[in-house]
Amino acid sequence: MNDIQNEFISTVSHELRTPLTSIRGFSQTLLNSWDKIDDESKKKFIGIIEEQSNRLINLVENILAVSKINTDKPILKPIDVNCSIEKVIQLLKQKYKSHNIEIQPNKHIPQVRLDDDKFQQVMTNLIDNACKYSEEGKNVIITTSFFDSDNVLIKVIDEGIGIRDEDKAKIFEKFIRLENHLISKTQGNGLGLYITKNLIELMNGEIEVLSNKSGTEFWLKFPFFSEEEALKCYRQS
Repeated sequence: MNDIQNEFISTVSHELRTPLTSIRGFSQTLLNSWDKIDDESKKKFIGIIEEQSNRLINLVENILAVSKINTDKPILKPIDVNCSIEKVIQLLKQKYKSHNIEIQPNKHIPQVRLDDDKFQQVMTNLIDNACKYSEEGKNVIITTSFFDSDNVLIKVIDEGIGIRDEDKAKIFEKFIRLENHLISKTQGNGLGLYITKNLIELMNGEIEVLSNKSGTEFWLKFPFFSEEEALKCYRQS
């Protein structure tokens, strides 16, 4: 346990040091040489400071989320997953204006017993990843359907870079970021999918990844809140 804890602290320290070093370096440059730097360079340096600050905030938020996974238990209530996903999509459309993000819902599926805040966090992580690791102008499609009479199936489908078979098991581990030309220019700390998988399992769900060179699909399966209601809707779909 101590080895795992020490490794975690070491990795966190490294991840924190990188943005902090950039923030300090460019801040010192602006403070010491303000009159000698042209306006375009000043704007560029300030942009880097903002970018690295956001990276640092995201890392701290994810570390806090990891620390609370086993103590902050979900409050499960019946929710409309189509409605929750649509809320997430509307927010991310503002961030990824060049991507086509849309939901293709099955309107017959009943409510699902989930923690709505945690479910939206899961969907935000998955859709955000789908956009980050695909080129501008690509499609990101979310579908909802019956997996069977007891479970809903949610798919997040992208047209991105894909994941190699040997890497599929790694992506849900802490601080794992796969090497790729797109990933290398994308900010991340390798905690998003680890948090996502744990939140899904806390809500009695399952996650699976399917991928090839033309894109990736994440499959999420959650039980309906009422077997009787689910079976009724399933037969009508």
